[in-house]
Amino acid sequence: MKLDDFDFDLPEALIATRPARPRSSARLLLADGPVTRDAHVYDLPRILRRGDRLILNDTRVIPARLTGHRTKDSAQGVVTAKIEVTLMEPQADGTWSALAKPLRKLGLGDRVVFSDDLSAEVASLEGGLRLRFNLSGGDFDAALEAAGAMPLPPYIAGKRAPDERDREDYQTVWAKRAGAVAAPTASLHFDEPLIAALTEAGVEFTFVTLHVGAGTFLPVTVDDVTTHRMHAEWGEVREKAAEEINATRAAGGRIIPVGTTALRLIETAAAEDGTMRPFEGDTDIFIYPGYAWKVTDALVTNFHLPKSTLMMLVSALMGQERVREIYAHAIAGGYRFFSYGDASLLIPSRL
Repeated sequence: MKLDDFDFDLPEALIATRPARPRSSARLLLADGPVTRDAHVYDLPRILRRGDRLILNDTRVIPARLTGHRTKDSAQGVVTAKIEVTLMEPQADGTWSALAKPLRKLGLGDRVVFSDDLSAEVASLEGGLRLRFNLSGGDFDAALEAAGAMPLPPYIAGKRAPDERDREDYQTVWAKRAGAVAAPTASLHFDEPLIAALTEAGVEFTFVTLHVGAGTFLPVTVDDVTTHRMHAEWGEVREKAAEEINATRAAGGRIIPVGTTALRLIETAAAEDGTMRPFEGDTDIFIYPGYAWKVTDALVTNFHLPKSTLMMLVSALMGQERVREIYAHAIAGGYRFFSYGDASLLIPSRL
């Protein structure tokens, strides 16, 4: 299974840099087995069945992109350098793993000042950058909220800078548990009127947590995709969530993750027979064609990057040839792609 098997040509004009407004007005490509139909996200209450259960990721994106200045003394006087930092994840020792540009400007023990309240010391450079901030707990959260910007994906950040609109647009309406540095983007299409309409239609909701990491944007660099190693992300399926999923399955309802993050988490937590179990910890599950599905019946998801692990995941669900048809239809129809783009509802023929 080669990387090129998951490639396609995408016109750059189809890469969305702003989301649809209102959220649920985004287009929805319905792929129900061999049938393809154009709709909108607000049509979901008429498409889904009473008793279906949507699995929602309640992670909250932190404003993880920081701009600061490193200052140090030298023989020529005080030397400053502009440093751009993207936080990745907190470590057990209280530091944060991070990316920095330019990294070569940083040395062990250097201090980077981001605001009057927030600064960090370079705690380690071995095996990647680690920063130790001057604040912790609620004080750190407040200072980060004031100083940081939303960590937009590279294909958006390369076209424009984050702004105040992104603080709302790049966050789900049910975001609760802070810790992600990328949004569960399929969930960005849901707004309060849609949630109310789905509830009225008898669709049920279960919340799980997976803190999406910056590794989600890392490219696959191996030609044989089966040898790719996924990045690990922390997730939790609480006991109540497991009970809800098991009850829906027992009643004949479908389990439909909203987004690949929720999908990867419940597939990690499920037993081989599909029974959902409480789970807390890291998952590095890699789903590609040939995967034996445990609990997922369908998927709401956006349109993904060529040669990405997410293209491999949707190909595992729908079949490679069917995904090629779906993506050709989306491109021909002018659907908007990637994080701020349109959505799809993928229902495999096996159901």
